[in-house]
Amino acid sequence: MGEFKPKIIGFFCKWCSYAGADLAGVSRTKMPTNVRVIRIMCSGRIDERLISKAFAAGADGVLVCGCHPGDCHYQKGNLNARRRVTGLKPFFEAIGIGNERLRLEWISASEAPKVAETVRSFTKTIKE
Repeated sequence: MGEFKPKIIGFFCKWCSYAGADLAGVSRTKMPTNVRVIRIMCSGRIDERLISKAFAAGADGVLVCGCHPGDCHYQKGNLNARRRVTGLKPFFEAIGIGNERLRLEWISASEAPKVAETVRSFTKTIKE
């Protein structure tokens, strides 16, 4: 039958997280290929419907990555993302999806190793 390979959707901020993921790729950093990255202008653009739609479409996990607090190119976009993700976790727990299947991480453009570690640890969490 084979090993379970989770489908993970990653919403990555164009300015920081996506640039960090790009650096990880250019640096040939080894990491699982389970995450399908969607580049967004700001993690603050993520709303509850996008995350819910990803799960409804069959995602096993959703990873939202944005700039570190205080470094957002849109000033408070990442704080809006944190508010939304934090608010969604109890809902997903209540409906049986589980709150551990949704993760928010702050990753800057220079943190390629953190991108790889985040993908590895989130993939491991979803597999378990």
